[in-house]
Amino acid sequence: MTIHNKIPPKGLGTYMMSPEEASEMTYEAIKIGYRHIDTAEVYRNEKGVASGIKKAISDGLIERSELFITTKVFPGNEMWGQEQKKYDDVIEAYEKSLARLELDYIDLYLIHSAHANNTRKEQWKALLDLKRDKKIHYAGVANWNIKHIQELIDLNLPTPDTNQIELHPWAQQPELVQFLKSHDIHIIAYSSLVPLSTWRSKEGENSLKTKELEEEVKSENSIFKQLATKYSVTESQVLLQWALQQNYAVLPKTIKIPRLKENFDFSFSIQDSDMDKIKLVNKGGGITWEWGDPLLVD
Repeated sequence: MTIHNKIPPKGLGTYMMSPEEASEMTYEAIKIGYRHIDTAEVYRNEKGVASGIKKAISDGLIERSELFITTKVFPGNEMWGQEQKKYDDVIEAYEKSLARLELDYIDLYLIHSAHANNTRKEQWKALLDLKRDKKIHYAGVANWNIKHIQELIDLNLPTPDTNQIELHPWAQQPELVQFLKSHDIHIIAYSSLVPLSTWRSKEGENSLKTKELEEEVKSENSIFKQLATKYSVTESQVLLQWALQQNYAVLPKTIKIPRLKENFDFSFSIQDSDMDKIKLVNKGGGITWEWGDPLLVD
């Protein structure tokens, strides 16, 4: 089965969750109907996710085979004083993530970014071998641009099953999206809710979101407010449906149970004319990371 048919379109993102929050939200998400849970070694909450999964299985809510679990290996970033991981380091990182998650296999394993410019290719070969050995079902990347994936193509290596990238109406990445679709690489969107006024609004939750952008989303003329009113849904549901309608998987993160339900329990379509209007609000590059857009890594 290809990943297009396997990956649940609506998933739970766990970035910035504590292990305790990840445990509770994973359990509550599964209870609501979520089947895709996304974590990473650098989130330091894989044990929390494991706890939530175990409780859900123990309570008879789900079987392991019904879940789709994603985690990621961080490649190493020399600008942050980290060594770039080599082949054996990736295999070791996988084994540690598997142990923390208390699973027999991982559904989707990603290279978290393209920062390891000297060892990207051997990192990718490690994931291919994990897939060959059935330790993971799918192998993918995150935050890779066209150049990074083209390197694999030029070496006649299999392309990733997925690329997880920042995607929302302010960062639509049309050239990259077209490239990924042309190579049958499934697109997973993160930070879908950037254009909300409540997104990373707490002190210490930094990003590249400017005051001008903050004012834009607070305005009554905001297209997201207008469409939410038109379709009798919330702004977050408009943003998520925009992605789902283009066959992107989404990973909204929340630590509030009502918001968990809001991000999952909706069904409507955005008219083509309104999708065309949303195209006009594209700002260009990513906004999520205060240290810069990872798609710009060489």
